[in-house]
Amino acid sequence: MQNLRITLVQINQVWQNKEANFKKYEEQLLTVETDLIVLPEMFQTGFSMNVKDLGENWNDSPSVNWLIKTSKEKNAAVYTSLIINDKGKYFNRGVFVYPTGRVEYYDKRKSFGLAGEDQFFTAGKNEKIVEYNGWKIQLQICYDLRFPEIIRNNLDENGQPAYDIILYVANWPEKRILHWDTLLMARAIENQCYVVGVNRIGEDENKYHYNGHSSIIDALGEKKQFEDHIQKAETSIISKENLLQTRKTLPFLRDR
Repeated sequence: MQNLRITLVQINQVWQNKEANFKKYEEQLLTVETDLIVLPEMFQTGFSMNVKDLGENWNDSPSVNWLIKTSKEKNAAVYTSLIINDKGKYFNRGVFVYPTGRVEYYDKRKSFGLAGEDQFFTAGKNEKIVEYNGWKIQLQICYDLRFPEIIRNNLDENGQPAYDIILYVANWPEKRILHWDTLLMARAIENQCYVVGVNRIGEDENKYHYNGHSSIIDALGEKKQFEDHIQKAETSIISKENLLQTRKTLPFLRDR
């Protein structure tokens, strides 16, 4: 059973400056050896509604090309989100890039109305689970975290859970960070899976403050969390054997 090395990159994103953010990630990842890299929501712009200036065409996205290049160089998968224009509609699109260059995507389903996200972005309609290195991974973005019904883990006809890990990429403000911490833990416990949450730090142009709290949480709710306001990349190892043992000892999923 294969363990998975996951690197969380928590940075102070430069507002709407793609090249500056690319440089920040490159600096953080310079010496990293890992299997999976997770970057914050709208990784190269910050959480912006400036879709016309920042959106990139899905079939010719320089930022997706940068992610593919980074994935190949690090021989690691990458997950994050960015603003994508697909056939005239704008999406907050999660992209999961394999080291081979293959790209899978997930469109954020729950638009953050408090910030007007629903006025600029088209909501996604479907969940997305990818398979990588023997792990099944559920892709999510920020505000999705508040809606557990859209990713309820269930057993298939062979008695196997739909997924093993949930990835959340976010720009989640400090004033509601208790909700972030609590809901991440709840998603891990209720779905008997690992939960990975990557958040930004710093202040954006809208004067929202972010303190990070990027975390990895196991199926029992045990958490490894970044310190407040720390910019860094940190790699952790998650164990498939430990996950399977938890599910065997506490077979709660079969009672749904």
